[in-house]
Amino acid sequence: MSFNIEKIKVFAFDVDGVITDGTFLLDSHGNELKSFNVKDGYIIKRLINAGLYVGAISGRASKAVETRAAELGFHFNFLKVKNKIEIALEIVKQYNLTLENMAYVGDDIPDIELIKKCGFSACPADASEHIKKEVDYVANAKGGKGVVREIGELILDKLNISII
Repeated sequence: MSFNIEKIKVFAFDVDGVITDGTFLLDSHGNELKSFNVKDGYIIKRLINAGLYVGAISGRASKAVETRAAELGFHFNFLKVKNKIEIALEIVKQYNLTLENMAYVGDDIPDIELIKKCGFSACPADASEHIKKEVDYVANAKGGKGVVREIGELILDKLNISII
């Protein structure tokens, strides 16, 4: 595997279908419930501790995602995003970086433009076929089932940073 991961300083990902399996439940009061993988949470904290800027760029708003992002210490958490490229450019500018310094994990059509422009792109095993054709890396894990852990470990390994 020869990716240009050495320049990565920002690790961003979509939410539904990436850090979740894309399923959300609504209770009788309209509260949304989502399931998050604890292994993804571990690697997110490890990436942050290693000095990377980590967070979500999602097309949907969700109280559950806001809670999880706060719990893990995301540097950014953009929800209800219409233009992911525009937000990604704001993020990298904030840290005096470029899109070349961003790794992005997405799973569906709203992610495709950012996937094409960031420094390293990846997707879950169950991503849209359109996305699989565009990314640098297709994970073995499915969305919500450790895909962020797998890609986070790959990045840390390429940066020669221990996951322990």
